[in-house]
Amino acid sequence: MRFGYWTPVFGGWLRNVDDENTPLSFAHLAEIARTAEEVGFDVTLIPELNLNDIRGYDGPTLDAWATTAGIAAVTTSIEIMVALRPSYHPPALAAKQAATIQEIAGGRFTLNVVSAWWAEEARQYGVEFRAHDDRYALTSEYVEVLRGLWTETPYSHAGPNYTLEGTYLEPKPSVHPLVYAGGESEAGRAAISGFADAYLTHGGTVEELDAKISDMRGRRAALGREPFEHFGMAAYAIVRDTEEEAQAELDRITDVREGAAYTSYQEFVSKSQLDTKVDLKDYSVSNRGLRPGFVGTPEQVAAKILEFEAVGVDTLLLQFSPALEEMRRFAEQVIPLVKAGSLRSAP
Repeated sequence: MRFGYWTPVFGGWLRNVDDENTPLSFAHLAEIARTAEEVGFDVTLIPELNLNDIRGYDGPTLDAWATTAGIAAVTTSIEIMVALRPSYHPPALAAKQAATIQEIAGGRFTLNVVSAWWAEEARQYGVEFRAHDDRYALTSEYVEVLRGLWTETPYSHAGPNYTLEGTYLEPKPSVHPLVYAGGESEAGRAAISGFADAYLTHGGTVEELDAKISDMRGRRAALGREPFEHFGMAAYAIVRDTEEEAQAELDRITDVREGAAYTSYQEFVSKSQLDTKVDLKDYSVSNRGLRPGFVGTPEQVAAKILEFEAVGVDTLLLQFSPALEEMRRFAEQVIPLVKAGSLRSAP
């Protein structure tokens, strides 16, 4: 199992808690990243939204790609995965930025290609927002262009969405960024099976992840492609000394109130074509983070993680609050138990 965390570019992850003791400053994000390396985390995901879907439209958020370049410069070993939404980045410019950040990161830079879901954000930022299935078709061609620019000089492409003629991109990235992607609709899974190197999903139950991974493995094999390199899942973790303490924290953060960000939550649910019904309690934490059930004592959380590992999940992208304090707790109390359990179950 690889352990990752979401870089809190929105200042936290909880919609019903006003102050998460996670200041939104690059200095604090850099401290989190360096701590993550020290305590045993393998990867960080830096999400990209220009509006804050946790705090509402007037909430602050840092630019994902500028933050990524900064994190790359102050770390040495952690994989840095940034979200990339094709409609917000012309492909040749994104390919150039990726090659540059890969140089800064020394080969540790990867991409989470996201087909986008937030029509209101696109409207406010003057970006075209296409129908759901069209966004995935665009993404497939977009990734083809990225890889072409990283491989060929000069590069030309003529497709339904992009045209490039004799484009030079130098230097090439030392390592082509691994492409992760997530989607639950039929159009999303079909597209991702073709263009991605690794598959990501929102939080779910063990049974749901078992079904998703089996489905995506089958789709990949049917295309005659090499297996996905990773299967990753988002989750929110609450680790306490006792079950009662963990439940008290869960109750505190899911004290549901329809605040300023509720509109963006409703749009996410309606635009994303999710394959699992969500309820208002899911609104409290992003990306269905509570659904995996990583709530309890260190032993309980480690045991649940090993259940996901058994069905093929090999990368966890975790959210914590407060980010720094809870990341340290998780690394000290849970990761060693998971690693010991993995060794015991290995053939």
